[in-house]
Formats: sequence, structure tokens, C-alpha cells
Amino acid sequence: MDDPRRIPTRAECVVGELLRRWARERPAHPFLEFEDGTAWSFVETLDRVQRAAGALHRLGVRQGSHVLGWMPNRREAVLGWLAANYLGAVHVPLNTGYRGRLLQHAIDLSGATVLLADASLWPRLAEIAPARLRDVIVVGGSPPDATPLRCHPASILEGQARAEPERPVEPWDPIYLMLTSGTTGPSKAVICTYVQAWCGAAMGMDYFDAQDRLLANLPLFHVSGAGAVLDRLTKGGTCVLVDGFSATSFWPTVRRFRITGACLVGAMTQFLLRQPPGPDDRTHTLRNVVTVPWNEDSKAVAERYGLLMRTAFNMTETAVPIRSAANPAALGTCGQARDGVEARVVDAHDIEVPHGQVGELILRTSRPWELTPGYFGNPAATAAAWRNGWFHTGDAFRRDAEGNFYFVDRLKDSIRRRGENISSFEVEAEALCHAAVLEAAAIAVPSDDAEDEVMLIVTLDQSQGFDPAELLQFLEPRMAHYMLPRYVRVVESMPKTPTAKIEKHRLRAEGVTAGTWDREAHGITVRAGRLHLKPTAGAAASAHR
Repeated sequence: MDDPRRIPTRAECVVGELLRRWARERPAHPFLEFEDGTAWSFVETLDRVQRAAGALHRLGVRQGSHVLGWMPNRREAVLGWLAANYLGAVHVPLNTGYRGRLLQHAIDLSGATVLLADASLWPRLAEIAPARLRDVIVVGGSPPDATPLRCHPASILEGQARAEPERPVEPWDPIYLMLTSGTTGPSKAVICTYVQAWCGAAMGMDYFDAQDRLLANLPLFHVSGAGAVLDRLTKGGTCVLVDGFSATSFWPTVRRFRITGACLVGAMTQFLLRQPPGPDDRTHTLRNVVTVPWNEDSKAVAERYGLLMRTAFNMTETAVPIRSAANPAALGTCGQARDGVEARVVDAHDIEVPHGQVGELILRTSRPWELTPGYFGNPAATAAAWRNGWFHTGDAFRRDAEGNFYFVDRLKDSIRRRGENISSFEVEAEALCHAAVLEAAAIAVPSDDAEDEVMLIVTLDQSQGFDPAELLQFLEPRMAHYMLPRYVRVVESMPKTPTAKIEKHRLRAEGVTAGTWDREAHGITVRAGRLHLKPTAGAAASAHR
């Protein structure tokens, strides 16, 4: 058992040191494998990363600089990330669903001057005016002809010039800034250290070893997706990079690439259960799976497919502080605090509440730098989270007498849909830009797929015409596709507190009322990130009841 107070060495946790270490010790071992069947060994990855680091250096990236990455799960996304870290720069991955003000906020918040972007996303970048962004490396297509930004082809990452950091990269240096979903306001940029990333792999997922082959099909701009890559780099193993989850292709991918470890979150387990049972259900290599939440569906997947499934609590600011044993008996648990982690459930004054009562989960660790030092450019948010020597998660939990922790809800209002955390604040902010909308409240309502659907409740300016379908068309270019509401409800007035804040808990309790407009009932769906307007017969006449 590793000493929970020990700081890992550079050779154990720093990206450049790890690449050099495995290139010496396991040069031909595959580190990254891709959907087209190609692979990069550790020695090839080191060579590619050093050359890409040289390209970034020529664009002005230095130790401590911030470098943006805006791509789906493709090889260049990992290459740009590791090259930035090789130089001692900080990687800042962006959600590929960002657009409009969300995209502008994220880029400006990062303070970066260099961006690696997928060519398919360029039209969204052209719609905004980032304050400091200067250079864009365009991947997967040709750079545009006319733009105020300096655009470069992805081929510059393949040059022969190389560069090194000015000083050794330390374990307590930041590896990346990961943006939060902004559930209580605009997104914050979480500072994540190399120690934190190492702890998530070496401590939080110590059941994976160097022989495991991990599937990375969750987005690299989420800590779960990035964690799969870092786990393999930390332990000298193989990561298979896939862009997204599909229930029909999941098992063929597992068998084709001999996957032994994976992550199944949210409705993924339910989608797998819906696949027709067959004699090959247990004919595969997959063994260990991380799943959140641990519920009846997760348990059924473990039993049907013969898996060891472990659940956990984690957030961008932490390093898997709570985790379970394989296939725990208690449904709904997140597990227990691992060695070196202190976890309490407290009231508003940080006083621990009795077992079984709900309070906020707060954390601290024996090892320095294991939790985020704070939020980049936001000292007020850092001070609010770090109070009385504890990190405040903002999540409501309860704890039983055996030390099992159970997630209850986000203390503030969050919505989770299709694996994405959605900021009600940002949905509301965009809705309020519509001429007919006076007030807006975005809430979660239950989905058939075990997660949430987005409901938007609005009050209207009666002098303006209003059609919910037209509102969706208005919102589509302003927000990520997964944020688009399924339900729109019009009310005369919002329930409010004495301080004039909307009482969302009352709106949630009312749920989908008889007068609520449902876009799916009107034949309006979201496919491939776009609205498809196919009104059913009579839909136009009943668009607003």
C-alpha cells in the first residue's frame, strides 16, 4: 500500500518524464491504438510529442502557457495535449458542444493564445471574437482563407524541430485546466495538478495494471475521458481511443481491441441492457469496469456480462476520493473514502451531521496537491470552495454507519442529460435573450433513460408572439445541442422566495404538467447535434396550449 502522504516523483507523474521512461523501458509497447487499427508505441509517441512540442514552441508557447484543445476523441487531441505538457504548458480542453457566448467565455477565461481545433468546428469560432487568441492549428481540414487569426495546418505538428521546458516540470505544477459545467453560474476553470492526475490513476484506479487495455470513449474534455489516457501513461499500458459510446458497437469494439477495462456512466448501462441477450454475452475480454451510478441497471449489467464493476464519486476538482469494492451490495452507494482521504457530511456551518442525514460532502487529503488548488482567475470561487481547511464539493450526500457514502443531489440546480452536466444558469441566460421571454427557469425532469430531460419554464411579454418551436430554433445556434430543452412550459408568474429568487424546487415538484409543450410529441428531435423539424399532423395548431 502506497503511503497516502507521499508525493510522487517526476518519473511517476510528469508527462514528459513518463514518456521518456516508457520509451526506454517499453519502447515497442503500444500506448495509443485508434479506431482505424493503427497504433503509436511509446517510443513513437515520444518522438511525435517532441516534434509537436517544437511546433507549439515556435508559436510562442512556453512553460506555464495555456494551450487550448477543441476536438473530438482523435489522435491529434492527445498529441496536442501531451505536447503542451511536455513543454510544461497547461492543456485546456474545450467541450465540442460549445458555441456562442459559452465558447467565447471559455476561450477568454483560459487566457490562451494558441488553439488546436477540429476543422468541422471552425464556423463556430468564426462567429466570435476571442480577446487573446492569436494562432489556430486546424486539424482534419484546410485552414480558412480569410480570418483575423493566424491559421496553420496540422502538418506543422510533424516538423523536425524540438523543444524542452525551461526548468523541470514539478509534480505540483498544473497539468490542465478543466472547465466545469457552470451549474451555479458561468463555467470555472479547475486547476488540476500532476499529483492529482496521478492519484486518480495510481490510487483511485489501482485495480488496473500495466497489462490492462483501457477503452477511452468518453470525451477527453471530461476528467473521465482524460483519466483513461493518464492511467495508461502512468502505468505504461495501452489505451484504445474511440470517439463516443454506441450500445451496438460497444461489444464489437471490446472484442476487436481486447479491451479489459472501461467506464460506463449514466444511461450507458441501460442501453447495454436493451441489447438482445445472446450466447456471446460473456464471450469477451472485459473484466473491470468503473460505473456511475451503482443502481439496479449497473448490477444487472455486471451479472449478465460477468463483470467486476466498481463505482465511485469524483469531480474535476478531486482524484476519486470515494470508491467502492467490486459489485458492492449496497445499491446507490458511491463507496467509501480511500486511504489518505477524509470525507465528512456537514451542515451549513461545517458541523458533521448524524449518519443518515443529508448534508454537504467536504474533503481533505493527507497528500499535498491531491485536490485542486483552486479556480484559475477566480479567487472568490477558490475561497468559497476552500473553507475551514476543507474542500466543499457543493454536493448533497448522506453517510451510513458502515462508512458508505450516497450521492443525493447537487446542492444547486444541475441537469444531467446524455452524460453531460448542463448549467441551468446558461440555458436561462440564452432563453432570456428571446424577445418574448421575461423570466426563465431551467429544471430537470425525469427521462425514460434514467437521466434528465431539460424543461424550460418561462413567463412572457404578452405584446410579443410566442411559439415554443420557434424558441428552440432561436436557441439552437446559441447553445450546445444537448442543452436544448425538450419541454417548454408557459406560466403567468414564477414562484419566488421573499428575496425574489425563483423557487425551482416547486417547479420540479410540479413536473410535466398538462399544459407543457413537448417537442418530441410534436415531431421535433435532435439528431447529430441539429434540430430536425418534422411537425406531426395538427402540431402547429397545438404548439402552444
